[in-house]
Amino acid sequence: MQKLKIPKNHSGISKTLRLPENLVNDIQILSDLKNISFNKTVTELLEFSLENLDSEDEKLIKEKREKLYS
Repeated sequence: MQKLKIPKNHSGISKTLRLPENLVNDIQILSDLKNISFNKTVTELLEFSLENLDSEDEKLIKEKREKLYS
């Protein structure tokens, strides 16, 4: 059995999510159709969602981020 080796430049953070089965199935289908990993598909979907937030939500996130990093 091969051992897992994570590259030193890996910048990902591991999180556990509980998702509805139908959502997981649809994301897996999309991943298969696009020939990309499930993780990459989820990342792309989340990035798209964050880039297209309602302006009020975007403002709230920006304010919270500024408080966290100041």
